[in-house]
Amino acid sequence: MELSEKKAVFDALGVNVAAMSYDTHATNSKFSDRYGITFPLLADKNTVHVNAFGIRNDSYEEGHRAYGVPLPGVFLVDGDGNIYSKFAEQDYRQRPAMELLIESATNMAADQD
Repeated sequence: MELSEKKAVFDALGVNVAAMSYDTHATNSKFSDRYGITFPLLADKNTVHVNAFGIRNDSYEEGHRAYGVPLPGVFLVDGDGNIYSKFAEQDYRQRPAMELLIESATNMAADQD
């Protein structure tokens, strides 16, 4: 929920925020409504993007309810569609430090000018 709290900082930098999970659109919509998420929650139901980015959490076997879940992380993508920076964690309970995300987004915004 920290990303929601800091969304205005990203908006001021001209950086759009979106999140992606392997959940369905319906599940994401319920989650968004429940927690007041004001940015898009994208569905990667068949884990196409998770696999393309190589961020699948291999701790879960096929058939497990968490199979296909990605490792937690953040990609900052510039206006040309290039990955500017990537932050990832191995432990699902950890998230990249917000200060690092804001610093990188600030640098990316400055580089785009």
